[in-house]
Amino acid sequence: MSIRKILFLSMFLLTTACSNDIFLVHNGNIPAKEKIAEIHLGQNKQDVMNILGAPSLTTGLSDDHWIYMASTVKKVAFFRPEELERNVLAVSFDNNKISKIEKLTLADGNNLGIDTDITKATEQEQGFFRKYFGGVGAYMPFGGTNTNKEL
Repeated sequence: MSIRKILFLSMFLLTTACSNDIFLVHNGNIPAKEKIAEIHLGQNKQDVMNILGAPSLTTGLSDDHWIYMASTVKKVAFFRPEELERNVLAVSFDNNKISKIEKLTLADGNNLGIDTDITKATEQEQGFFRKYFGGVGAYMPFGGTNTNKEL
């Protein structure tokens, strides 16, 4: 048997042996539909917290957008994971009251591409002497000395 046939056969057996390893991974925790139905516009944050529990994440510095989410991902051997299902509940607040409730699924999402543009730094390039000798005299291991001490 030739080396090519042995390599081909071993690769074939390796890939078919691993291909039966299918895992469904559930991430997140979205509240039950009955609980979601209990919230409505105008309720305050504490009411939502009591009904739905703590959100999966909050956005913004003001803590006015709560997101509850869950997804199911299929993993097969060494292949790229595939997201099968995604459910997102976004609750927005204005003056501590619910102003918007959105329910989103995988179909509502967008695939984002990676941007390869480069952002140039605005700093000025250092010259030779500043680059290599700019820190000379700045290192004072014992805190330096103060010559203006009052006696």
